[in-house]
Amino acid sequence: MQSRREFLGTAAGMAAGAAVATGQGNDRDKVSLAAWSLSGSYFRGHKWKNIELPRITREEFGLAGLEFVNQFFENPTLGYLKKLKREGANNGVTFVRIMVDDEGAMAAVDRQERMEAAIAHRKWVDIAHYLGCQDIRCNCYGSPQDWKKDTDYAKRAAESFHDLLEYSRGSGLDIIIENHGGPSSDPDMLVSVMKAVNDPRFGTLPDFGNINKGDDRYEVIRKIVPYAKGVSVKAGWHEDDTHPDWDIAKLIRICLDAGFHGWWGIESGYGPWNKNLPPEQLWANEVKGVKLTKAIVDKAVFGKA
Repeated sequence: MQSRREFLGTAAGMAAGAAVATGQGNDRDKVSLAAWSLSGSYFRGHKWKNIELPRITREEFGLAGLEFVNQFFENPTLGYLKKLKREGANNGVTFVRIMVDDEGAMAAVDRQERMEAAIAHRKWVDIAHYLGCQDIRCNCYGSPQDWKKDTDYAKRAAESFHDLLEYSRGSGLDIIIENHGGPSSDPDMLVSVMKAVNDPRFGTLPDFGNINKGDDRYEVIRKIVPYAKGVSVKAGWHEDDTHPDWDIAKLIRICLDAGFHGWWGIESGYGPWNKNLPPEQLWANEVKGVKLTKAIVDKAVFGKA
């Protein structure tokens, strides 16, 4: 009988061969929907369920890739995951990643706490592997309040991420960190974690929006994009369809100049997130935000008018 690790290794090899045969590797740029773009209509509008996302991704946005959020999953039994895979295949949608939240602090000061977090992430490695994703996105929380003086942050994070990487070895999955506030949004701290872990399957997910107050947004992305295994094209549209808060196209050019090619994930908002709107208006705003961001990606990455 195959052990779990032997099975993962065999399955990863088969998946790699299929990717070459179908041209689904990261050899060219593609655009994916980050499911968090629709979070308002999920949490407050109850408009859709996770199982519907492959159809929404294709029919509503014409996109080829989908980035799940673990908070949106219904009970991920084997039967449910089989149905989700069928939905992806039926709609021609590639499952890119699962964004994992609320599974503990991977850089916690207490060793038991951070190792519990590493173990808690394992189920999402298994689920992402079964669904055919390329990675899971983790957070790197756990630093004390005065994190700028936290000289052991990278060392602690490296211990728990090494454990998670060892668990996932053979699966073909990458483990990536998003700049998601505090020390993880400090580019020097994040780069120090990359160097401390020093594993080819470990990288960043540069997010255009999650920048610490006072930092130069463009410099932050410039520093962390060399380690990128995906890019989160974060946008926060104003209600007049303008985006004055940061230059999305400029940030995309920084990523391209650094040599990034892969999935460009659209993570958009439109108008005040917590505004008390009817469900249909929430949904309409989110759809508009995704489409406005997609238009910029199409032009900046692919040269489409």
